[in-house]
Amino acid sequence: MILECILTTTDRTGQVNIAPMGAVLQDEVVVFKPYRTTTTFQNLSAGGAAVLNITDDATVFAYSALGNYTAELQPVAGGEGAYLAGACAYWELKVLGVDASGERAVVPCRVLARRRLRDFVGYNRARNAILEATILATRVHLLPADGIAGELERLAVIVEKCGAPPEVAAMEFIRRYVRGATR
Repeated sequence: MILECILTTTDRTGQVNIAPMGAVLQDEVVVFKPYRTTTTFQNLSAGGAAVLNITDDATVFAYSALGNYTAELQPVAGGEGAYLAGACAYWELKVLGVDASGERAVVPCRVLARRRLRDFVGYNRARNAILEATILATRVHLLPADGIAGELERLAVIVEKCGAPPEVAAMEFIRRYVRGATR
C-alpha cells in the first residue's frame, strides 16, 4: 500500500524541508522513492533520519508540492527531525540505505517510533480532489495541457460542491499554478 504523507527532512544546517511523498508501507519499514534531483533525496542521503507526517489537511499537500510552504514545526520527541504541529500523527524514521542507481532513488527507512497527536478527522470528496489535483499539477511537464485543464475543471467542481474555504482556496492555488506552468 502507498500512503500519501508529508515527509520532513533536515539538511546539515538544520533547515527543514517539507514535501509530500508516497510511502510504501512494508511492516516496520517504509520505502520512499524520491527523484535524485530533489531536496528530499539530498537530505535523506546526508542526514539518515526523516519524519513521516500523517495529516487530514489536504491543503498541506498542495502548498508544499507547488509553493514555498512554511508550517509550524515541532522537534520530534525521540531524536532527530521535526514534525508538522498540525499533524494527526508522525513516525520517526531512520534511513537504512540509499539506492540511487535509477532515476528515482529507493530509500528504505525503519520506523523508530509512532506518535499520535490527535484524531484523524478523515477526508471528504473535496480533500481527495485536492490530493489528485496536486498530483496532476506536479505532472504538468509530462502530460498534455488540455488533458490537465479538463481534469482540473472536473476536480474543481467537486471542491466547490464539497469543500470548505481552505480547500476552495487550495484548488484556486493549484489552478493558478497549472495555468502559469502551461503557458
